[in-house]
Amino acid sequence: MALYKIKDFNPNYREEAFDGEDIKGLNVYAGRTEEKIGTIHDALVDDSGRFRYLVIDTGFWIFGKKVLLPVGRCQVDARAQRVYATGITSKDQAEHLPEYDDSLTVDYDYEERVRGVYRTPTTEASIPVEMSPPVEASGTVEATSQPAPRPTRQPSVPDYDRSTYTYDREPDMYTMNEQNHQKFRLYEERLVANKHRQKTGDVTVGKHVETETARASIPVEKERVVVERHNPTGASRAAAPGEANFREGQVARVEVYEETAEVGKQAFVREEVDIRKEVKQDTVEVNEKLRREELDVDVKGNPVVDRDKRV
Repeated sequence: MALYKIKDFNPNYREEAFDGEDIKGLNVYAGRTEEKIGTIHDALVDDSGRFRYLVIDTGFWIFGKKVLLPVGRCQVDARAQRVYATGITSKDQAEHLPEYDDSLTVDYDYEERVRGVYRTPTTEASIPVEMSPPVEASGTVEATSQPAPRPTRQPSVPDYDRSTYTYDREPDMYTMNEQNHQKFRLYEERLVANKHRQKTGDVTVGKHVETETARASIPVEKERVVVERHNPTGASRAAAPGEANFREGQVARVEVYEETAEVGKQAFVREEVDIRKEVKQDTVEVNEKLRREELDVDVKGNPVVDRDKRV
């Protein structure tokens, strides 16, 4: 019967067995008294996951000694978050328990030493004392009184060994009393409104250059020289002597101009663009069916049950 520390057997024991709570660290009290004897250091389970022992760290009560407490010899008050060690009622009893160490392998011999302290010894019936018959003698005989022999306690011989022992043989030591340990919870579903922010897309705002051909009509002026030849008035009249001046090299110069189109480009601000985000709020209506557990109390006979008591 191998035993395992609860965390080694199931690393998720708090979530699966105790709804996120931890049995380790709960205060332990002697019997049903208010005398604190230590705290729960660990728990040992068998290969089927059933609790068999609580490891109690006695702290200053017995100088930090750790001992094993069978689960059947304790009562758990879940509401007060404390454990009552009904199997340990005195410091003398705890001192007789073998000390536990985290590196210790709990085998059959060690468990028998633990069980031997918790077992209630069986007392055999007293052996009847046979009185010797009166002695007849002459004269007066003074009766001699002998002390009655003390009852002898016969050691009980176990009818099992390491190969046949099972925890079911001693249910008072290894079976937890459900009436003293149960914790009944009622659950209900509630509508939890939450929002999940998710990305729906990207908006990229940038610039690109478009090219187009622009046409412009620019009026330009060009000068030209017009040479007109026509017959002068009095062309039939003869020139007087000395009037005609025949000279060579006489030149008339006329400057001629014309306009040419000059086209340049300049950049101007055409438009300004503001980029921002706006949040639009909307209301989403959701309908869900919620479940709720209600307590059913089945009463048989005439017990007194306070159904509506709340603490």
